[in-house]
Amino acid sequence: MHKNFAAFQDKFLINELTIYETDYWRWSLRPVQCTLGAGILSLRRYSERLSDLNGPEGGDFAAIVGVVEDCLEKSFHYDKINYLMLMMVDPHLHFHVIPRYAASRICAGKTWVDQGWPSFPQMGGDAASQENLMEIKGVLQSTRQTNASPGKA
Repeated sequence: MHKNFAAFQDKFLINELTIYETDYWRWSLRPVQCTLGAGILSLRRYSERLSDLNGPEGGDFAAIVGVVEDCLEKSFHYDKINYLMLMMVDPHLHFHVIPRYAASRICAGKTWVDQGWPSFPQMGGDAASQENLMEIKGVLQSTRQTNASPGKA
């Protein structure tokens, strides 16, 4: 395994926080919840360039985005959604998925406020507690399973 790929997976707790995966992509919760349900969409093989995607990976990306948006909408009723492909610190091909909210949301015993609304998302913050993350992950997985989207849990 490429050292950057292993570091990426460790940093974002990919194995622990995966919500849904397909043959080519993985959706996981971000350890730092800058907004409720913030996640990472990452390619399941190591790549540093978007132009390296092959046809099946590109088609699969569109499919998993549909699952992500559907789950986040039904779970938390976001107002907008941002996809950020930054890759300055973590060079592996991935997108930060940031649901945006005009008003606060309550989940996992906590009130979540989108500090950047209606402008750029505020990406920083403290890592959410393991308990918060597992509860949010559970809500999203339950929503996905209720809607019977194809793929892997």
